[in-house]
Amino acid sequence: MEAKYDFERKYREQILQCSRCGFCQAVCPVYGVTLRPSYNARGKMLLLKEVMDGKIDLCDELIESLFQCTTCASCTENCPSGVKVPEIIKQARKDMVHIGSCHPAFKGMHEVLEKNTNIYAEDEPPDFDRERNKKADYVYFIGCVGAYREDESTESTLDLLDKLGVNYTLIDEVCCSGVLEDVGYKINDRLAKQNIDRILATGAKTVITGCPYCFRTFNNKPQYGELREKGVKVIHLSQLVKDFDLGVKTDKRVTYHDPCDLGRHCGIYEEPRKTIQKIAPDFVELYHHHANALCCGAGGGVRGAFAKNSLAMARRRLEEVEEVGAEIVLTECNSCVHNLANAKLRKQKFKIYNTTQFVNELIEAKKG
Repeated sequence: MEAKYDFERKYREQILQCSRCGFCQAVCPVYGVTLRPSYNARGKMLLLKEVMDGKIDLCDELIESLFQCTTCASCTENCPSGVKVPEIIKQARKDMVHIGSCHPAFKGMHEVLEKNTNIYAEDEPPDFDRERNKKADYVYFIGCVGAYREDESTESTLDLLDKLGVNYTLIDEVCCSGVLEDVGYKINDRLAKQNIDRILATGAKTVITGCPYCFRTFNNKPQYGELREKGVKVIHLSQLVKDFDLGVKTDKRVTYHDPCDLGRHCGIYEEPRKTIQKIAPDFVELYHHHANALCCGAGGGVRGAFAKNSLAMARRRLEEVEEVGAEIVLTECNSCVHNLANAKLRKQKFKIYNTTQFVNELIEAKKG
């Protein structure tokens, strides 16, 4: 029988490879807070198998399951059959969007980026009191969350880059729109072209991203291929800062949360730790770390569509912070900072920062 949907044409064998081992259930962040078998990776694969077998339709009734996935890739990391669940889920979402079935939050996100330059539909981006679009060695690309929701962290990061003598410029950036591919839509070519043209106009040969998702989008998506063709390298902020002598230390107990986009998706684990271990002699790992780190619950559009469960995932992560007695939680992702901070309970006394924000705070305290 001819395949009805692209997810079946592309991934039929992988879906059928899904075994009964349940390894994915043990590590799925959504299952961890809902205990709903249909929400974990294997449950989703069984639903798609039912669709392939013609027993159920791909329809609105599957939105709760198929759109409630952070695409954290913890399932893939632990799958003995090598099933690439996030890619299958993203394709299934595209098929659902194609037939007119989509979570309203994701449909709204797509509509916002059709008319606006950022996912929040904000009219005026903060200028951070810095000149934009000038000639420089580096472009610092902030990302939507860093510009509009974690602007204090971004201000501190820019202050640190200034202190380190990095020759950078900001640009009139727009959303990289990579997140659209996670929720069933295509990257916005118009927005991608604006970013490319503005980056190239600076003459910079390196783009520094504060957002791991922007880092992934620029490096991996064909819509940004012109940057690679023109010899522009894209690095994450943690890859730059690790090589500097920062000259400060803290006596507080510090831990690190691995963002899914930076860790499992990009393999960047040691660069942030190299910086943290320079400044924090009392560094302690969380129980789940590196490739086994728990997801904060913000990815895959889940924060916008399923806020309650997203915060519950973040609170599970913060329980580990309490268990190791950390006073400071550092990470390298504005979305992680935002979600973890929103989930933090009043009784929890630790503080949550992007690494560069915390380093800048230490430098300021030393000056004072």
